[in-house]
Amino acid sequence: MRNTLCKAYLEDFCGFCQKLGGATAEIMSDLLSFEADRRAVNITVNSIGTELTREDHKKLYSNFGLLYPYGHEELAICEDIDQVRGVMEKYPPYQSIFSKLSYGETQMLDKAFYEEEVKRLCLAFEQQFHYTVFFAYMRLREQEIRNLMWIAECVAQNQKSRVHDTVVFIF
Repeated sequence: MRNTLCKAYLEDFCGFCQKLGGATAEIMSDLLSFEADRRAVNITVNSIGTELTREDHKKLYSNFGLLYPYGHEELAICEDIDQVRGVMEKYPPYQSIFSKLSYGETQMLDKAFYEEEVKRLCLAFEQQFHYTVFFAYMRLREQEIRNLMWIAECVAQNQKSRVHDTVVFIF
């Protein structure tokens, strides 16, 4: 249910941004395409070993993004993380994300995606006269809150040595 709602949100928001045109449409298209692709990868990885069929996967993937439609076809049939890696390494923007991970590793995948998202969000501030800066600012604040929550959890559990494991540096 959550993934279906997120798919609808992303598609509607992308359509809205395209109607705005200009730099907003250009930059938001890149950011939302990345978000759609990240969600497709997360859906695939999280559904490995479950009863979801190929068609169920495709229904949850957004109808835009760099992976749409051929990457989605390939992701829908992946049965382990190494197959997902094989699909994603065909797409140059995602090669760097998966090159940071060792084979079979999924724990650091979220951090790698968050780091890439932060880079893209920071680039939104390099242009002028568009609305994407507000979106980027709010998303960077969300990342800051995730960082603070992680640090608080580490301190509460007396795991101070693990603070840097998941913290994504914003600037």
